[in-house]
Amino acid sequence: MTGAVSEVSERYAVVASGFEARLRGVGSGQWASPSPCEEWTAADVVDHVIMTHRRVLGSLRGGEAEALADADDRLDCWQAARREVAAALADPAEASTTISGMFGEQPFESLVGRLLCTDTLFHTWDLARATGQDDRLDPVAAARALEFLTPLDDAIRRPGGFGPKIAPPAGADAQTQLLNFGGRAV
Repeated sequence: MTGAVSEVSERYAVVASGFEARLRGVGSGQWASPSPCEEWTAADVVDHVIMTHRRVLGSLRGGEAEALADADDRLDCWQAARREVAAALADPAEASTTISGMFGEQPFESLVGRLLCTDTLFHTWDLARATGQDDRLDPVAAARALEFLTPLDDAIRRPGGFGPKIAPPAGADAQTQLLNFGGRAV
């Protein structure tokens, strides 16, 4: 394994750190708190992010995503998935491995930079809102996520995806634009 550092690996590290900070801030009585994701609790949001990471890793390694064995160990499960993604990004062979999925064929690094960073970023905000924490997101990551999502507008507006867009106010920052694009009222 080399110490390769790319824009994606750096952005993933920032996004993953933000999610982990919110995860660490969840109080024991907050797991059942409703999130901005319709019908999801704070626990559901965290479980989704972990499982999305596991699915992406499974697509890289040709296996199935391992289900969460013990949801009480969410922090440990998250950290393990985060470490595996970071290690794969640091390995040029794994980072460049072509993955097939709902967004077509692309290198693993591209899938992380597009799907995984975007999904984790949105759900960082959701978790923060569900648990009363700081909901500020990295502005560069928010701008990159919006770049990725904008051309997919119609494709992401379906059950289980994003809700209807909300028009952001004039002069809105990247975070507000992204969240409004994803149907979240800020």
